[in-house]
Amino acid sequence: MRTKLSTCRRKARYATEGEAEAAALRFALPLYPYRCDRCFAFHLTSRTKGKRNPSIPHPIP
Repeated sequence: MRTKLSTCRRKARYATEGEAEAAALRFALPLYPYRCDRCFAFHLTSRTKGKRNPSIPHPIP
């Protein structure tokens, strides 16, 4: 899904994924960096829908 331009404009921009990860550590929420398809910089998101969390093992049926 493409990032809304209004969303991109109001979020902080980070030049590298490392800078975004460092910024995420300053917040009390779990935030994840992603590359924006509008500005090509990195933003932070708290959304995890559709993303796998490797720290949580999935039960084997």
